[in-house]
Amino acid sequence: MTAPTGRVVLVTGAARGIGAATVRRLVAQGDRVVAVDELAVAAAHDQVVPVVADVRDRAALAAAVETALDRWGRLDAAVAAAAVVAGGVPLWETPEADLDLLWDVDVKGVWNTAAVTVPAMLAGPDPAGGRFVAIASAAGHHGLHHLAAYNAAKHAVVGLVKGLAADLVGTGATACAVSPGSTRTPMLQATAALYDLDDVESFAGNQLLRRILEPDEVAATVAFCCSRDAAVLNGSVVHADGGFAP
Repeated sequence: MTAPTGRVVLVTGAARGIGAATVRRLVAQGDRVVAVDELAVAAAHDQVVPVVADVRDRAALAAAVETALDRWGRLDAAVAAAAVVAGGVPLWETPEADLDLLWDVDVKGVWNTAAVTVPAMLAGPDPAGGRFVAIASAAGHHGLHHLAAYNAAKHAVVGLVKGLAADLVGTGATACAVSPGSTRTPMLQATAALYDLDDVESFAGNQLLRRILEPDEVAATVAFCCSRDAAVLNGSVVHADGGFAP
């Protein structure tokens, strides 16, 4: 078993998809993880503490941070991976409820995660090693057909991270975003359903790799962004998208 590196990371959206893959990657490299999701997270390793919480609930996220501090005495990084997708119709036909859901989960969920984790990092034993990583999307850089509300939410995530990076000036702590392309996750399956597609494979044509990305591939990039070596990515967006072009 790899010896623990001493870093402690909070990951939201940890029950499946890129979030779950990130937890696995972090544990494999010796990090300790508070795995947060509104669904139950199976803790198959003593380096993982699962916490059931909704990212729309800032108090519940704050309690998850306290779990990290109580268990390991520090918090070094956070990954905001929790998100939903909605759409399938033009902007003018999009229900306001869809826009509200996307804003509350995909944007305010990231905001809430940053609001409770960053102070804990800055108050910890290695504030300059603090890393905040938000999972954005190729949708945060392109206009995607019948996904206007999702586009708006993911563009907002990119802006949020850039603003946070500016607020962190002088601390040594950093913030960045990772924008995946079409990745084999339940969210991509949900997106295929919005387009009345039987499977996700047709999305491969929008990526220069000409295949669907695997969650573990994206997680490798996310895990690096959580490391002290990733300081130069401050305020940046890492396009882990396989050469996505709609």
